[in-house]
Amino acid sequence: MLGHHYTRTFLETAVASMNAGCNLELSFGMRNNVFMHIPEALAMGNITLQMLRDRVRPLFYTRMRLGEFDPPAMNPYSTLNLSTVQSPEHRNLSLEAAVKSFVLLKNVQGTLPLRARDLHGKRLAVVGPFADNPRVLFGDYAPVPEPQYIYTPRRGLEMLPANVTFAAGCREPPCHQYSREEVMSAAGAADVVVVCLGTGIDVETEGKDRRDLSLPGHQLDLLQDAVQ
Repeated sequence: MLGHHYTRTFLETAVASMNAGCNLELSFGMRNNVFMHIPEALAMGNITLQMLRDRVRPLFYTRMRLGEFDPPAMNPYSTLNLSTVQSPEHRNLSLEAAVKSFVLLKNVQGTLPLRARDLHGKRLAVVGPFADNPRVLFGDYAPVPEPQYIYTPRRGLEMLPANVTFAAGCREPPCHQYSREEVMSAAGAADVVVVCLGTGIDVETEGKDRRDLSLPGHQLDLLQDAVQ
């Protein structure tokens, strides 16, 4: 609220937030934060003790339900170890979630799905800055898994019975330097072309907004060249 100029001070922010029903803050640190001004707001009469209790109660209720105040032996999460991380069960669940959340905007002449049986002997080109760059595949606040579990589009498509070629065109999402010849060479010799474009945290993230929804840099050129 302060950063967006809705309020002018941390005290004003504390009062406005409490009155709006907010009970949790992503603070700037233990000293420079908003919630440390709640006692001052209470002393000035800007908020009431009952309001403060109403805001705090659901926080501690949730923490109690999560077992934060229970002995470790009573908390089932304390028995988890590193063998649970990237376990086959969890990876299969992630794959299922990815498949079920896939959004197909347009499917001209039934292009998709690509069936493995139809790709024998075919030439498949995968192009674009997102085609084989593991670093750019994860969004803001996303954990990065072990490298052996990261499947880029290129790595996944190379599991199909097709002759797969790869051309990034530009190495990073901003795509300031673009190799048209590289992309057109790969796409021109292919029966099927998969173009991998986007933004990633290099282009937009929390605190880094964009003025429009255009593809960054030369990515639109890359797409048009691949289509041509």
